[in-house]
Amino acid sequence: MANFKLTYATMFNPPEELHTGFDKAVANLKANMGQEYGMLINGKEVFADDKFDDHSPINTDWTLARMQKGNATHAQMALDAARKAFPMWSHTPWQQRVKLLRKAASLIEDRIFELGAAMAMEVGKNRMESLGDVQETADLIYYSCYQMEKNNGYIVEMGKDPLVGFDASNVSVLRPYGVWLVVSPFNFPHALTGGPSGAALAAGNTLVIKPATDTAWIVRLLVDCFRDAGIPDGVVNFVTGPGSTLGQALVDSPEVDGVTFTGSFDVGMKMFQDFGKRNYVRPIILELGGKNPAIVSRNADLEYATLGIVRSAFGLQGQKCSAASRVIVEEPVYDELVARLKDMTDKLVLGDPTDRTTYNGPVINKSSYQDFKDFTEEISQGGGNFLTGGHVRTDGDYGKGFFCESTFVTDLPFSHRLWKHEMFLPITTIGKVQNLDEAMAIGNDVNYGLTAGFYGSPSETEWFFDKIEAGVTYANRPQGATTGAWPGFQPFGGWKGSGSSGKNAGGHYYLPLYMHEQIRTSIKPAKAAPAKKAVAKKTATKKVAAKKIVKKTVAKKPVKKVVKKTTKKTGKKK
Repeated sequence: MANFKLTYATMFNPPEELHTGFDKAVANLKANMGQEYGMLINGKEVFADDKFDDHSPINTDWTLARMQKGNATHAQMALDAARKAFPMWSHTPWQQRVKLLRKAASLIEDRIFELGAAMAMEVGKNRMESLGDVQETADLIYYSCYQMEKNNGYIVEMGKDPLVGFDASNVSVLRPYGVWLVVSPFNFPHALTGGPSGAALAAGNTLVIKPATDTAWIVRLLVDCFRDAGIPDGVVNFVTGPGSTLGQALVDSPEVDGVTFTGSFDVGMKMFQDFGKRNYVRPIILELGGKNPAIVSRNADLEYATLGIVRSAFGLQGQKCSAASRVIVEEPVYDELVARLKDMTDKLVLGDPTDRTTYNGPVINKSSYQDFKDFTEEISQGGGNFLTGGHVRTDGDYGKGFFCESTFVTDLPFSHRLWKHEMFLPITTIGKVQNLDEAMAIGNDVNYGLTAGFYGSPSETEWFFDKIEAGVTYANRPQGATTGAWPGFQPFGGWKGSGSSGKNAGGHYYLPLYMHEQIRTSIKPAKAAPAKKAVAKKTATKKVAAKKIVKKTVAKKPVKKVVKKTTKKTGKKK
């Protein structure tokens, strides 16, 4: 695989080795399901009195792992461990922190098949999406290390004050905040845990990681990579349990100096408000979803548009904050595009995502499964028609999991609330407009601004980039209309209700979010001009010394001449 770089854009034509390695890992994991995993606090396995079984959404008869149902006491234990480890870790030279993190990223790559197989079984991602999530995690960590090196640890000498009689030294230093909390979602349990964790650790913070309950197992396997890389005890702590108890205890704790949360708008906004009820302002990095438009011009390449829209609408069953959940099409090409979208979507295979031919697996849990049924009923009542899908599947093996059909909706009025509501399911609405100005107005008329896609001419593309209100934008991209960002290529983050920082993960400006600036000014007296008497005395001393040197030199010259003559006469070399 030396010539193959796995990204979300390249995953559609992988080498055969990826399939072989993945299949072996699936077989091994299926033969060893159901093991118990502890929380990891201060480098030690911690077990709670209460447990929960982690079932697969593919087949709820599969118990993948037994996990711990942590509580407020465990939250405090993890925070205490992180606080105790902070002085040591923050004063570890950044070069050493980077070395350990690169080792962790390398371990992630070494374990890519095991981690990818576990993700497919726990999340329901197809095999290539699962492997992509794992590789993206390693690349996000590598990128934070690269940025730390590129910026020399973020230590910058500033200008000197124009002071008379004093010498000023001014140095800007970015320093870690302290204990950082990472609360990660189910849909990218590796990248959206490992990415912010890697940034926080490279910056010198210590960590408490709280994953989504539905994906506790795969995140524990990620945390093992940090531990096995040799990151010291207490620097990375991992706790599992309900968000309403364990999670809230973490958010409410004054021991948390900063937090990164990825999830729904409602939960994120509540966290933002709760986090503001402190004795002082603390940093909070939020990524809160999207309602992403794909705009199609009358001048679009419809083959590219079809590929990109279907891939972005139904990858991971639409459970991506970057999913193409709205398609807005100019009238002259509407009918042809709709026909193409139907034809391609009808060919997508729904089933066990560990199978090679499967594109769509199950949705994550029973709640999402019920949401799908509720939304499709609301769409029917609201005047929408199902171009594709619209049903859950219960026949055969489908009945053991949470399988929902890939659903394109036409004829739903733009005034309907679901044009603006993030459903986070394999449901995408398609609408017809008269011109691109109308399309852009609809595209921007939402609280979100995460990703957006466009298909059209070069001049229209420049207009799109200028007018769209989103943090990640794509044009004429068959690999994905609105999805597929990769660290170092497409930094990922949103505007408006999609993000709080205005800086994108995997980009130039992300790592400094995990540090605050300290200016170090040091003043010392400038070297004073010598007094007149002192100058005279020093000058006289120099003159006397000079005379002595002259006399000594003159005295030595005849000797040298004699030596030379003697040498010449005797023929000896000196």
